[in-house]
Amino acid sequence: MPVPQSCYGFDWIGPTMMSGMRETVAIALITSLSTLTAAGLTGLVTALTVRRQVAGQLAAAREERAEQRTLRRHQARRDTYVSFLAACDRAYRALDTGWVGADTAPGEDAPYPALRALDEAYNLVLLAGPAGVAEAAGLTVRSVNEEYAQQRRLQREETTDTNSLAARHRTEHLAMIRRRAERRDAFVTVARGALEVE
Repeated sequence: MPVPQSCYGFDWIGPTMMSGMRETVAIALITSLSTLTAAGLTGLVTALTVRRQVAGQLAAAREERAEQRTLRRHQARRDTYVSFLAACDRAYRALDTGWVGADTAPGEDAPYPALRALDEAYNLVLLAGPAGVAEAAGLTVRSVNEEYAQQRRLQREETTDTNSLAARHRTEHLAMIRRRAERRDAFVTVARGALEVE
């Protein structure tokens, strides 16, 4: 037996109304699905944008750290080169004492401590690099040691001449002074080139 519609308490709902309700429900479903889809797409676009921003920030941070490392290495190399040149200058002054005498160049130590300090400064240049600068520094140290060896040979000569070693061996002394300048200038040129490349 068919159940009358009035027993469910829906007397007022007619067949026309049922078809209108289906359309409303369909429209509500479509609206809610499109809202959910739009929310999902917005979330996806936001996530991709944030990901791109984070990647950009990470790249910028990496670049900044690399730049800071380069600046620190540049400064360390510069300081090392300056220390090497200062050690060269002390060694030259100590050698000058041997050439002209302690009375003419007072306050200078014997050459050995200055040569030892130059070797230590050279070791730092070897570590700081690059190879071209280390090679130029090595040539400079070698020329200083050669001058010291020649100076010692000349000092061992027996002579009755009371003039300074530089006065007795003027040609050798002037050649050594020229060689100092050439070696120092060659080192400075190579060191400047290395600092400019960075």
